[in-house]
Amino acid sequence: MRERQVNKIYLRELFGTMAVYFIVLFGSNFIADQMPPGLTRTLIIITPILPALLLAWVIVRQFRRIDEYVRRWSLENIGISAAITAAFALSYGFMESAGFPRLSMFVIWGVLMGSWAVITCVRGWLERSQ
Repeated sequence: MRERQVNKIYLRELFGTMAVYFIVLFGSNFIADQMPPGLTRTLIIITPILPALLLAWVIVRQFRRIDEYVRRWSLENIGISAAITAAFALSYGFMESAGFPRLSMFVIWGVLMGSWAVITCVRGWLERSQ
């Protein structure tokens, strides 16, 4: 029962922070598009980092709330997804040398988060099926 309560708190904090992030992101892009290049525009463009830092704080709080088994299981999932992301980045680095287009770091972030989600779902499904 405690795990469900902890997850409800986490999801509420996570989605609330994500909502703030998207509001700040779209707002800063809207404002910055109408400004000439300069320091003020640059500062407005990077304002979404503030809710992103808040998001990191929410995740750290969640890791402190969960029990040791779930923490270990989650960190294993993150480690596996980091290895997948590293393999992808390394192999694509070689492909860039062969003429493939350069990728944004947002792609690497997407690979990390996507592989983490897939690994978590697959491992959860495998554990329930045993």
